[in-house]
Amino acid sequence: MTVREAGHKGGEKTAKTHGHEFYEEIGHKGGEAGGHKGGQRVKELIEKGKESEEK
Repeated sequence: MTVREAGHKGGEKTAKTHGHEFYEEIGHKGGEAGGHKGGQRVKELIEKGKESEEK
């Protein structure tokens, strides 16, 4: 069994055990945690790029 196959099998088991709502909840939490920090970092990099272009 490949790693991909094992992951798929585990995902199917999790879906049967926890249901669709579980995936919605963890997806929402992941979006809050990762999206905010990542978005802020992108904004900072854009500002630095604009400042360097002005010089």
